[in-house]
Amino acid sequence: MSADELRCLVTGATGYIGGRLTPVLLERGHDVRVLARNPDKLADIEWRDRVKVERGDLGDPESLIAAFDGVDVVYYLVHSMGTSSDFVEDEARSARNVVAAAQKTGVKRLVYLGGLHPSGKNLSPHLRSRVAVGEILLASGIETVVLQAGIVVGSGSASFEMMRHLIHRLPAMTTPKWVHNKIQPIAIDDVLHYLAEAATADIPASRTWDIGGPDVLEYGDMMQGYAAVAGLRRRIIIAIPFLTPTIASLWIGLVTPMPPGLARPLIESLEVDAVMGEHDIDAVIGPKPGGLTGYRDAVANALKHGPLPNDPRWAHVGREAS
Repeated sequence: MSADELRCLVTGATGYIGGRLTPVLLERGHDVRVLARNPDKLADIEWRDRVKVERGDLGDPESLIAAFDGVDVVYYLVHSMGTSSDFVEDEARSARNVVAAAQKTGVKRLVYLGGLHPSGKNLSPHLRSRVAVGEILLASGIETVVLQAGIVVGSGSASFEMMRHLIHRLPAMTTPKWVHNKIQPIAIDDVLHYLAEAATADIPASRTWDIGGPDVLEYGDMMQGYAAVAGLRRRIIIAIPFLTPTIASLWIGLVTPMPPGLARPLIESLEVDAVMGEHDIDAVIGPKPGGLTGYRDAVANALKHGPLPNDPRWAHVGREAS
């Protein structure tokens, strides 16, 4: 797809990924719209005057048709975990609404950020929902790029901030057995590279592509790596096999400002390995100039940009969490 006069719409622009992707798309010269249920949330954003803000909601099909009119690429970056009693069904309904509006308005490409997951395993509701949304978009008949990422390392990322709070507050901790599961984290800048390139990449067909950083670690090693970069003592981590997601989410609610409705889906997602099963993304989208960011460098970059470990601002993420 040509970059000339490319018109992009970003859903989830008030969230972590969408809020960082929007200025990257602007820097590339794209005409950018953003969808927001409450445009007032964008009033103080530095790029606000450079975009067209469309008031709309993924649960309101008519608002999507109005917002998508004349758009080439729609970025689907909204997630409902933590804000709904049945976020799985809400996600599927939202995806179907996006597809219907995109078909009606002639959108040329859909780009979605899902989650890394193993094949042939029982997945948590959160991961199953991510997979289902991707499948709905891929079945749309519209050219679709589904990127699948694990933990995003960056200041404000819900998964990263959960880990950061635990490490800063607990020099010793008991954890579920998934502390030994394999994780392939990816720096926020690398995620933004792949998302931005996905708007114009010459893709052979609609499909999923895994994305991840250069390091594959156990979750416990991620925690120790963070502690080392942050100048903290090595943490004492004791895995307890019978610590369930429910108990773990309640425990995390006691020691971090993360809402339980957001903590539990994230914790359940850690029950399986999250590593790349395919490695052809760079052949399609192109490698990031300078290479991908190693885990410890990604942590160091995140620590430069706050929020501080006791800053509660990120605790209110939910619908646009990553």
